[in-house]
Amino acid sequence: MGKLADRTALVTGSSRGIGRAIAERLARDGALVAVHCATDVEAAKAVVAGIEAEGGRAFAVQATFGEPDAVERLFDGVERGLKERTGTAELSILVNNAGTKSVQLPEEVTPEAFDEVMAVNAKAPFFVVQRALGLLADGGRVVNISSGITRFSNPQEVVYGMSKGAVEQLTFHLARHLGPRGITVNSVVPGVTDNGSSPMLADPDIAAHIAGMSALKRIGQSTDIADVVAFLATDDARWITGAVIDASGGSLLG
Repeated sequence: MGKLADRTALVTGSSRGIGRAIAERLARDGALVAVHCATDVEAAKAVVAGIEAEGGRAFAVQATFGEPDAVERLFDGVERGLKERTGTAELSILVNNAGTKSVQLPEEVTPEAFDEVMAVNAKAPFFVVQRALGLLADGGRVVNISSGITRFSNPQEVVYGMSKGAVEQLTFHLARHLGPRGITVNSVVPGVTDNGSSPMLADPDIAAHIAGMSALKRIGQSTDIADVVAFLATDDARWITGAVIDASGGSLLG
């Protein structure tokens, strides 16, 4: 029995990359995990199949953030999946991981592009938490995935950085609001992470440069982030809330 036995979890954006690693780790620790995808249902089902092959429990849910009623669609699937498997829709762990990236110079950003990033990265986490509040058990856990872009300047990622700054503000204020219920709320800040989909890391020179930025002299892996999230989801992290945890391998030390 793992540390998260009898717990339930929702991980948004968990059909690939960091989200997938988080879902797999939480399931390995005993949680029943709702694996969310935006559009690629087959990828989400593949994650579920992998979890079940290792003896874990999971189910897939689909909702495209930014579309009308996306949050309600998400929770229709989450509640149905939880009730079918546990008899209740109670949620123990919520991980806001889903995100989209924008790389444009400030002069090139359109209102439509701005709204798209904010809808997925800032608006969706807020309303996902809001919708989850009636399901979250006292003593539950909320973990928001931020980004190292909140710690250094890159004008081409200004909109992305703004959206992730909003995630950290959400963490800060919700930690105070939900503290009386024993619910902890924390942010995890990855640096550059090999999530399996970055063509940039396929270039040996770029990869070596990025590895050199880390105090530990390597590129972060999705499992590095998943392990931090898994710790925050346990009772061992009961006295940590409102924290923004650097999980960049020392890449943001300056």
